[in-house]
Amino acid sequence: METNKSVQEPDEEKKSRWKQLIKKFGIGGIIFFTVKGIITSTLIYFLGKNFWTIISDYFSGIFQ
Repeated sequence: METNKSVQEPDEEKKSRWKQLIKKFGIGGIIFFTVKGIITSTLIYFLGKNFWTIISDYFSGIFQ
């Protein structure tokens, strides 16, 4: 009995984790956080290419 329960617990944890997330945030919340993550990743990628140029221009503009 104990061995059978320990084998079944990880499956129940995975299902209950998703169920908890859906209950907590709802479908709209999960879509929102997914889109937010995609936008944030895209901004980091494109701003990362010119990051030092943007920072140096900003500080040179302040100190002039």
